[in-house]
Amino acid sequence: MALVVIGGNAAGLSAAARARRLDPRLEIVVLEKGPVISYGACGLPYFVEGRVQEAKQLIVYTPEYFRKERNIDVRTGARVVAVSHPRREVTLESGGRVRYDHLVIATGARCDSMGIAGASGPNVFTLHTLDDAERMRRFLREKRPRRAVVIGAGYIGVEAADALRRNGLRVTVLERSQNLLLRGDPPFTGAVRKQLEHHGVELRCGVTVQTIEPDRVGDIPCDMVVIAAGFKPNVEMAAEAGIEIGRSGAIRTDEHMETNLRGVYAAGDCAEVMHLVSGRPTYIPLGTGANKAGRVAGANAAGARERFPGVVGTSIVGIFGMAFATTGFSLDQARTEGFSPVAARIEAQARPRYFEGKKTTVELVADRPTRRLLGGWVIGEEGAAGRIDAIAIALQSRLRVDEFEQLDLAYSPPFATVWDPLLIAAQQLIKEL
Repeated sequence: MALVVIGGNAAGLSAAARARRLDPRLEIVVLEKGPVISYGACGLPYFVEGRVQEAKQLIVYTPEYFRKERNIDVRTGARVVAVSHPRREVTLESGGRVRYDHLVIATGARCDSMGIAGASGPNVFTLHTLDDAERMRRFLREKRPRRAVVIGAGYIGVEAADALRRNGLRVTVLERSQNLLLRGDPPFTGAVRKQLEHHGVELRCGVTVQTIEPDRVGDIPCDMVVIAAGFKPNVEMAAEAGIEIGRSGAIRTDEHMETNLRGVYAAGDCAEVMHLVSGRPTYIPLGTGANKAGRVAGANAAGARERFPGVVGTSIVGIFGMAFATTGFSLDQARTEGFSPVAARIEAQARPRYFEGKKTTVELVADRPTRRLLGGWVIGEEGAAGRIDAIAIALQSRLRVDEFEQLDLAYSPPFATVWDPLLIAAQQLIKEL
């Protein structure tokens, strides 16, 4: 039996490794179009910033490691251009063909220039691959730019703005919507704006970029441009092979990560997953979900019958030392999903004042009829990751706010207050309900 995996990063390698653990006899081939595999894409902004000194530090495993230690044939520079499921084979750009019994598609996603004229200029960058980051850092060292424009205020956009500002550039961020970090939430957007502007980053919302000139974007002079406005799943090859694409634009899968073609699985940034709050398919391209879904796809391709329940969309990003963390739905998003939501927002000490504790802001959203938690966000310099994880656990466990308010959370003055900000927010939400 032969398993072919298309894609050599988070989801693809997780699938291959899991399949190998379950079946030592399985022939496994991983086909990666790029020159490297298994690198920490989330670390790219920190390499551009200079906090990560060398690009090779972001590489976790090499093809040689997988061949020698896992008995998995990983081939780089192997771009797949077509899938023929009736013949059970994939065709490479080189003209070669690789046969499979089961297939995992983990083709990821790509930055989308959205038809912007001038997007291919020598001073225009994306920040999606290791090569992108190396090219950007080389430009910073050799050309010494003084002004940059970042198009897009999602996770990559704000991290790129942070990295460039720390390199001494004047930075302007342009966002076509009125919301930041993909969160339809005015108070949250306002907090992000305040943090960016406090550190010298100009933010303009409601701006659509159509053209990039060599030395400016619109009326903003600049020496370099970073496009971080579009993220598009790589599904064209799958669609041509007869694999169904979901309403989100990503590959439709079931809870076993199987597509409509029997024996063909998909995972990672090219695939839909279930949203555990709404119960509907969604597209949330984050590394944590990609790794978990990849493991399930690989297990089932090796003959198991595992399921991936879904995600609640938990994320966290650092902006000049401040953590901005979200999970589930905002008030507006919950309303769009058909709930009758109520929200409460509080600001409280993350630690006692006598420990020089700093303020943390928490917002929780619940459904009025059922009192079930639907989402929330946390902003702060201390403990934001742990707090957003607690909310994520509550969402996945379908806790009501009354149950959440009774959680037995840890308390010790160096780490937390006796009434954690999460519990204070829950108490306030109960009042609102």
